[in-house]
Amino acid sequence: MSLALISIPAVAQADITPPPDKIVIEVATVNGSGCPAGTAAIAVSPDNTAFTVTYSQYMAQVGPGISPTEARKNCQLNLKVHVPQGFTYAIAQSDYRGFANLARGATAIEQANYYFQGMSPTVVAKHNFSGPLDDNWQTTDKVDIASLVYAPCGEKRNVNINTELRVSKGTSAATETSFIAMDSTDGSIKTTYHFHWKTCP
Repeated sequence: MSLALISIPAVAQADITPPPDKIVIEVATVNGSGCPAGTAAIAVSPDNTAFTVTYSQYMAQVGPGISPTEARKNCQLNLKVHVPQGFTYAIAQSDYRGFANLARGATAIEQANYYFQGMSPTVVAKHNFSGPLDDNWQTTDKVDIASLVYAPCGEKRNVNINTELRVSKGTSAATETSFIAMDSTDGSIKTTYHFHWKTCP
């Protein structure tokens, strides 16, 4: 699925080579029912081309005895990305992974967007799933180069990443339980965000 984003005037020259210095990402805040404190971990790839987020309690579910509030889970990550001087970045691609068990007639949604502090949010990218489904899932949101939104050069602005999982009983039987998850107790399921780099003037 292609994700159209709000573009800003070019402030740098295109450069697909990542900066050689180590990128450090600090979690400023974590909010949401899908990522209680201590349940989201972030790591930067050794080549500075991406970072991953691993969740351990991110699941939306419906079924007998399950509270209605469990049908929708969300998470907002507010991140401080420390970039080497002379570089700026955009998020060019996002890969989301998880597992879903949906009864026949049940449906689920995974959606996400992001924005830099003080700038407009990107368009929400939404992916739909329908039961019967009992398998791993993966979605990818990719941005055209011309539509990339970059952090302003020379400014420290946090990036906010918003994700949401939602599941609906639909026409499934009243006795059925359905869920969609983006969590991993062993760290094997990760959400990956890919950087696109530019050099600043």
